[in-house]
Order: sequence, then structure tokens, then C-alpha cells
Amino acid sequence: MQPFLFDRAGSVAEALRAVPDATVVAGGTNLVDYMRLGVVSPKRLVDISGLSQETAALGRITLDHKGLRLGALVRMAEAEDPPGIRAHYPVLADSLGLAASRQIRTMASLGGNLLQRTRCEYFREASWPCNKRRPGSGCAALDGLNRQHAVLGTSDACIATYPGDMAQALLVLDAQVELTGPRGVRLVPVGKVHRQPGATPYLETTLTPDELITALVVPASPWSWRSRYVKVRDRRSYAFALASAAVALDLEGDRVKQARIALGGVATVPWRAEAAEAALLGKPLDEGVARVAADAAFAGARTRAHNAFKVPLGQEVLVQALLQAGALQPPPPTSRNGVTHA
Repeated sequence: MQPFLFDRAGSVAEALRAVPDATVVAGGTNLVDYMRLGVVSPKRLVDISGLSQETAALGRITLDHKGLRLGALVRMAEAEDPPGIRAHYPVLADSLGLAASRQIRTMASLGGNLLQRTRCEYFREASWPCNKRRPGSGCAALDGLNRQHAVLGTSDACIATYPGDMAQALLVLDAQVELTGPRGVRLVPVGKVHRQPGATPYLETTLTPDELITALVVPASPWSWRSRYVKVRDRRSYAFALASAAVALDLEGDRVKQARIALGGVATVPWRAEAAEAALLGKPLDEGVARVAADAAFAGARTRAHNAFKVPLGQEVLVQALLQAGALQPPPPTSRNGVTHA
């Protein structure tokens, strides 16, 4: 690890003044990994983990009839536990509980988790060419060992998989990211935060360098409680998804009135499967219809030498997520319990 300067921001304003020329750290569970590996070498770190004391909203969860607000410095473990979230936003609780380990979830912030970087082994190993790490050097994964890599949203410059779980849940909940910067506060849909690699895989998000994530905002909706996240990985815990699916449904009887589907483990960004959603509309939710939707979800997949298995695996995961979500029963109306953590 290279030497660096370390500062603690005393206020949001102080953090905003620092961010154009510094790297922000909250939980540090992703950034510190890459610093140890020599993949990134920031000259200055600014720790914002203490800002929840100065600005309480950054560390607070609020749940009411309007929806759910999660401060950016809420830890993952804090957001997976509240009964109100489990009842009204089960896809979110599922995605958090299936991520990493409890120890890491106790450290990792929600804002940092959303922005975690790729776990591609060629990105992590500085001796290999990688267009994310060194633009123009090439992508070793294209003809290398690419079993873990993406089949959706890829390009000739990068096939690295977005590694997170929570982002897919937020995507099907129509969540927005609250960003604070020198020009004020703005809300951005979660689906607009991450960039597909294209020819510039080193540009991973649409955030500007002088902005901080201050909250995740999830609106109340008729589909939020009928939602599920299913994840398949190489081992039962502490592993990234080979394929995952987040699903949220609004049913009228047994027919699909609205559907939200997002895929993980198979794409370069949190992936909204709109063709699969369209295949469900107006139809009775059964296994046959679910399989038609799963086929539509992967119609544009581009496989490599070692990752073609992700297509049938991803389709099966999506079928299971749809059927599990469809079987859920509504929560009691009294389970919204205001501020669940501060």
C-alpha cells in the first residue's frame, strides 16, 4: 500500500470541499481492499463515517406511508434487520442479508455498497491488462478465464460483472439516489447511476466528482411488498452471485398488472430486464409464463468461453424469484413503524 494523507470530515460542507481532490471512505470494505492490492493508490483519503453524528439523517432509516428513506451512512446490517423493511420491502432485506458476511455488512455503508467497484480478477491483479484500471491497455478477460463475467451489457472493452446485490433490489423498487453537491441536492433514479462500459469502462457512474450520496429514497408502491431476491453462488455464504434476480409484482387476481425485474451476477451494471417485464403483463403468473419471461430476459446475452452456463442458470433463478414473489401474502397495515433506526 502506498503512503497517503488521511483526514476526517467534520461536516458535510467540509467533505464536499474535499471530494474533488480526495477519495471518500465510509466503511472502507471495498476501497481498502484495492489499496492493499495496489490497484488504486489515492493520495488523500477523507473519512466521512462520523458525519452521521453531525447530520443525523445520514445515519437514519425512516419508514412511513410515503415510503422508505435510508441515510447513506446507514450500515448494511442495520437496514436488513428492521421488521418494517422485511414486511414492506422484502426484496431489499433479502438482498442485504445475502451479501458478503455479517461482519462486513456491519461495517459497509449503503452509499458505499451502491458504488462498489468490480471484482473482476483481471482488474484486481495489476500485472494484467485492464481497460478499467488502465484505459487502452485491453481486456484480459475476453480470452481469459471468464466464468464469473457478464453476459449482458458487455462490450469489446470490458465484460466485468457488477458485483452488488442491493442495487438490483433498489432498481425494482424505483428507488432514487439523493446526491448533494455545491449546486444543491438532486435526485437520480438508481438505474441512471451506473454506466455500461461501452468504449469507456473506466467511467463507471454518472456522479460528478464533487457530489456525495446522502440518501437512498424508496417510494411506497403497490408492488414493493410482493418482492423477492434470489441469489445463486458457488457457496452458501460470502460469495458474489453467479446469477441473481430481484422481482417486484403488482397482481390483479392471478394476473400481472405491473412487474419490475432486475438481474445481478450476469451484467456489467444493475440490469433492468424490461423485455421480461413486458412478457408478463396481463398474463396469469404461472411457471410457463415465468419461463417465457426468463427467455426474454436473456435474449440479448453474449457469452464467452466459460460463462455460457449463466444463461440457463439466470433463467432458472428468475423463474424461482417470480414464483416466490407471486406467492407472498400482504403484510399487516400496522407494520409501518416510522423511524426504525437513528
